[in-house]
Amino acid sequence: MSEHHHDPFEEIPSVTRWLEKRFSTRPHFDKRLFLLLLGMILAVLALSSSAYTVDPHEKAVILRMGCYKRITGPGLHLKIPFGAETVMKVPTELIQQEEFGFRSSIRSQPARAQDEGFHDESSMLTGDLNVAEARWIVQYKISEPRKFLFHVRDVRKNLRDVSQSVVRRVVGDRRFSEVLTIGRVEIAEESRRHMQKLLDRYDIGVRVIALKLQDVNPPAEVWAAFNDVNSAKQEQEKTINIAEGEYNRVIPEARGKAQQEIFKAEGYAAAVVNRAGGDAARFQKILEAYRTAPQVTRTRLYLETLEEVYGRLNGLTVIDVNVAGVLPLFGDRPEILGGVAAR
Repeated sequence: MSEHHHDPFEEIPSVTRWLEKRFSTRPHFDKRLFLLLLGMILAVLALSSSAYTVDPHEKAVILRMGCYKRITGPGLHLKIPFGAETVMKVPTELIQQEEFGFRSSIRSQPARAQDEGFHDESSMLTGDLNVAEARWIVQYKISEPRKFLFHVRDVRKNLRDVSQSVVRRVVGDRRFSEVLTIGRVEIAEESRRHMQKLLDRYDIGVRVIALKLQDVNPPAEVWAAFNDVNSAKQEQEKTINIAEGEYNRVIPEARGKAQQEIFKAEGYAAAVVNRAGGDAARFQKILEAYRTAPQVTRTRLYLETLEEVYGRLNGLTVIDVNVAGVLPLFGDRPEILGGVAAR
């Protein structure tokens, strides 16, 4: 985080002695020339020690005689030479990362070896007193260089301690199944908020960009049993989904058929009622006509009835009922209706 500059003026006495020795051995020693050369050397050394550059992703904290003086941004700057002011550069625009429960530098090693190496970081209790192995990362930026450098002795250690404390507390408020499945995003966001509050209270000068849960697993000792439970739950979910699918297929169809039958019954009832109403109205008209002209009405009804009955027959033959010995010309025995043979 800091940069210490080599002070070239520490070598000035030796350079001065060398120049004085070189010039004093000459027969015509010019003291003014010696002072001029010495002044030029001092000017070059002062200029080289007073200029410094700050990269775009950095800010420089300037200390004067060991005390904080100011902060400068990217670019070329000047400071008081001869070691009166020193420069400490802080990468404020660089996103830094801390890993918990694993290290990306040893990802090539087997997972079991990583678990054993960082078990103390990843192992924690859930709200239902189950043990979970959690791995996460914290990404942060240095927001205030002065606080970052001088308010806390070891910022990285404090940040790691705060992160572990917060994540353990948040995970400890939730059930094991929630931590492993649907609650991971909410846990990460809640942990980030609590972590930022604590860091602000400690006045460290760090802003947390993100906290991400990489993975959450049960301990290796119960991994096989956990897989069996997951398989059973998945089978249960599958059966429930199949049953719900069948329910959604059969029940709407049955409801549709029932509604159709209801509509048919309602239509039939309406037709019967309407037909009965029509017949009643017709009978009422006939009754009125009968009361007006009984004989005419009886004759008309008789004729209409005969017309309706005979209209259903395919053929009609009229014979005298007094005639005897009629041959069965019609094949089957015809019905005799008052002198009328019908078939």
